[in-house]
Amino acid sequence: MKEIAFRDAIRDAMSEEMRRDENIFLMGEEVAEYNGAYKASQGMLDEFGPERVIDTPIAELGFAGIGVGAAGNGLRPIIEFMTFNFSLVAIDQIINSAAKILSMSGGQIGCPIVFRGPTGNAGQLGAQHSQNFENWFANTPGLKVVVPSNPYDAKGLLKASIRDNNPVIFMESEVMYGDKMEVPEEEYLIPLGKADVKRSGKDVTIISFGKMIPRVVNPAVAQLEKEGIDVEVIDLRTVKPIDYATVIESVKKTNRAVVVEEAWPLASISTEITYHIQRHAFDYMDAPVLRVTNRDVPLPYAPTLIEEILPSTKRVVEAVKQVLYK
Repeated sequence: MKEIAFRDAIRDAMSEEMRRDENIFLMGEEVAEYNGAYKASQGMLDEFGPERVIDTPIAELGFAGIGVGAAGNGLRPIIEFMTFNFSLVAIDQIINSAAKILSMSGGQIGCPIVFRGPTGNAGQLGAQHSQNFENWFANTPGLKVVVPSNPYDAKGLLKASIRDNNPVIFMESEVMYGDKMEVPEEEYLIPLGKADVKRSGKDVTIISFGKMIPRVVNPAVAQLEKEGIDVEVIDLRTVKPIDYATVIESVKKTNRAVVVEEAWPLASISTEITYHIQRHAFDYMDAPVLRVTNRDVPLPYAPTLIEEILPSTKRVVEAVKQVLYK
């Protein structure tokens, strides 16, 4: 085991896979000469050269399209967006090309490609750079969507994503790139579509994923534990496909659920989870399912308003107490 940062887990996953398969290459803005906007590809240009670690112009639609074309011709691209807010410029290539080409070609042309980069807010970056589109991409047949919450998961999930023969949206967080934890030095993969029980408990289940786990859920759980409330935490890890079975099994045990998601509430992942809980565990529930999401407004710049609009430890604690009727 060795302690590494989240950005190093991303780099190690890409590098290990590129050493294993010469058809894999990395393309995006500042991934080469600058070592990545968040230093997630540091040293990769030196090792793999400019034909496999490729700097691009500020033209997301163009280099996403190049990636899709390459994937359809036997290569396995990793396309980095400096932020998934910029993926909106390339969304036609993601939704209408990458996600649909296998189906529309009758299975003749696959698209083994990974689109990766940071999602969500990272402080005072304004409304156009602070958005979550996990539910948008998860709503598209043909795409898989992965949102890791820690370096260990990030490395294993990214390696599995790169090996997957389908297009994968791999969403990180700018504020997590410096997070550190111990990661095995030997190779490992984490299968897509399998949630993880991060903490076992008996009183209430919290379901979440990505940055919300370390930044909001874990502090809330620690506070609730001091008050004698035993929380089970489910990290979805993959939001397309969703591991409904693990969620339902947990809720049947605890009889209460709170879903935490950094996203707008309408048509969110938390809405989908809530539906499946009421559909498949209704008779086990002792309280209505509650969601903690962003308020339904563009994210402001003022830090006081940001704190009010995003999910917070305080809001999660209040939601848990509400389902426990405390």
